[in-house]
Amino acid sequence: MTTIDARTTTAPVPSQSTYQNRVAAYWNAEENPVNLELGRIDDLYHHHYGVGDADRSVLDETDPARRRERVTAELHRLEQAQAELLASHLGPLSPADRVFDAGCGRGGGSVVAHLRYGCGADGVTISRKQAEFANEQARSRGIADKVRYHRRDMLDTGFATGAYAASWNNESTMYVELDLLFAEHARLLRRGGRYVTITGCYDDTYGRASREVSLINAHYICDIHPRSEYFRAMARNRLVPVHVQDLTPATVPYWELRKEADHLVTGIEDTFLGAYANGSFQYLLIVADRV
Repeated sequence: MTTIDARTTTAPVPSQSTYQNRVAAYWNAEENPVNLELGRIDDLYHHHYGVGDADRSVLDETDPARRRERVTAELHRLEQAQAELLASHLGPLSPADRVFDAGCGRGGGSVVAHLRYGCGADGVTISRKQAEFANEQARSRGIADKVRYHRRDMLDTGFATGAYAASWNNESTMYVELDLLFAEHARLLRRGGRYVTITGCYDDTYGRASREVSLINAHYICDIHPRSEYFRAMARNRLVPVHVQDLTPATVPYWELRKEADHLVTGIEDTFLGAYANGSFQYLLIVADRV
C-alpha cells in the first residue's frame, strides 16, 4: 500500500490563479447554515445536495423549533443518501486500499467511504479552512491515521502515480477544466481503478447554457460544463464510463423541501427547480473505469 505523508495536509497550493484565489476565499469565508446545521446532526459535513423521496410531513409540524429541527434532519438524511449512493459505486474496496476525494469540502464524503469499506482516504480542497476543519473531524473520530485532508490543487496533487483504487468528485467538477481534472484522476488511479462523479451539468441538446445555469454559475463562482464534455474528456484520459444515471428526478424533492426551509434557504432554490423543470440542467452520476 502506498503511504501518503501526513505533512502534505498543509502543503501550499502552487501558482494559484486569480480565479483559484477567489474560490479559496469564498470557501474560507463560507459559513452557510445549509452546510453547517445539517452537519452538526452527526458530524458528517457535506457540501452537496440530496436524493430520494422527501418526508414532507416534517412541514406539518406546528411547533416552530421542532419544525426547524425536523426539516434540517430530513435534508441531512437526503444528502447522506446521496453520499452513500456515490460511495456504493466505488467498490469493491478493502481496508488496504486508499481512495481520493477531489474537492472534499469539509470532509464528509471521505468519512462515508472509510466507514463503508474501512479504506484509507485522502481529501483535497483548495480551502485551508476546510482542510483544517476536516482534519479536526477525523481526529475527533479517531480515524486520522486513515483519513487525511490536504490543502492542494485537485489538478496537481503531487500524490504518487497509481496510488489509489478509487477516486471521485462530488459536485466539484464545475470549478476546473475537465481535461486537466481527468488527466490527474487517470494518473492517480491504478489500472482498473474506479472514478465516480455526481455533478450538475447543462444539457447541450437544449442548446447553450440557459439563464438559470448562468445564475447558478454566478451564485457559486463556478463554470458548469455541458454534459457531452464529460464523456469527451473522459475518453481522452483513459476513463471509460460503465454506468450513467440521470439523478434529476431524484434530487427535485430535496430542492422542493429546501425551498420551504426558511432557516436554510440561500435564494438559489427556485433557480435550480426552474432549470430542472425546463430541461436545461441535469444532475448526473457517472461511473468510469481507468484503463
